[in-house]
Amino acid sequence: MAGILIRIVRAGGYRIAMKAVRSVPVVGAAVVIGLAGYEIKKKGIIKGLVNATLDAIPMIGMAKNTIELFTGDWFPDKKRDDEINEINKKS
Repeated sequence: MAGILIRIVRAGGYRIAMKAVRSVPVVGAAVVIGLAGYEIKKKGIIKGLVNATLDAIPMIGMAKNTIELFTGDWFPDKKRDDEINEINKKS
């Protein structure tokens, strides 16, 4: 009896795990779409859209983020007003 119960629990756990694995790309894309506005505000319209688009594609986004971990941001942030004023004061 206990053997059957263990088999049922394992089978149920396997099904839940497989459903979770299949939903990861969809959840990741939803998070990227949710953060796209922040990226656009931080990087500018073109760089922000390109960055968010690359991040939304499952394997490409993972590869891009892994490379960025070691090399730095591919699309730099736009300069803020206080940074521009600081540069103008030095000139």
